[in-house]
Amino acid sequence: MALQLSLRQARELPELRFEPTRKRVRASSGGQVFADSRDAVLVWEPRRVVPQYAFPDDDIRATLSPAGPSEVAERPVSLGPARVLDPSTPFGAHSTEGAALTLQLDGIVLEGAGFRPSDPDLAGYVIVDFAAFDEWREEDEVIVAHPRDPFHRVDVRRGSRHVHIEADSVTLADTKAPRLVFETSLPPRFYLPPSDVDFSRLRESSRESACAYKGRARYWTAADGGRELAWAYEEPLPDAAEIAGYVAFFDEHVDVTLDGERLERPVTPWS
Repeated sequence: MALQLSLRQARELPELRFEPTRKRVRASSGGQVFADSRDAVLVWEPRRVVPQYAFPDDDIRATLSPAGPSEVAERPVSLGPARVLDPSTPFGAHSTEGAALTLQLDGIVLEGAGFRPSDPDLAGYVIVDFAAFDEWREEDEVIVAHPRDPFHRVDVRRGSRHVHIEADSVTLADTKAPRLVFETSLPPRFYLPPSDVDFSRLRESSRESACAYKGRARYWTAADGGRELAWAYEEPLPDAAEIAGYVAFFDEHVDVTLDGERLERPVTPWS
């Protein structure tokens, strides 16, 4: 019987998973390199949807010590049958057995920024909190948001399909020159030329976010200041260069008509 790979991956989500990487990986804070390794591994704790980097003890330049009580979450966290730990979940909410650690180097103290899992296959490794460090590099390239998943793809395709966007029966955008983004485990997104977007119906938001694959995004809300409706990457990462300045809408919050057919609103974490 044939195997649908996405379903197989979903079945393995509750497991502790890891994957070696051939990249040189560095983590820095306050101008100090806390870890520098050619033998790092990517680790997905149970139900975490994005990985964290784990370094061999020998490649960590910081002193390791048990984290204080305030930095130690109950372990393992209680997970319902459908709950996942998305990137907004704090690092301290570990879903596997292990010990929380503090990293200290030249007077810089990162409380609870390390975690040594109890699993024997990861003996001698420490998982570190991506957000605790000022800068991460894979080889000499800076990475943002979280480590890139080697099993995650973002494909940008130029299109000529007719995309019409409405909210409360008011047209927000209309184009026949979209750029479609197909990203693993997410619905397709339509990125539209800014010339085909009615910005008088939108209000720029002060919020920004970072994506490990596309870069830093800015947002727009409805004109009345309601919920966020759209975003754009003005200076995307090289792999997403073709969507620079193009505007995408939350299909979860607007009505999308594609080639004359109204699409159902997808159900995602942004719904």
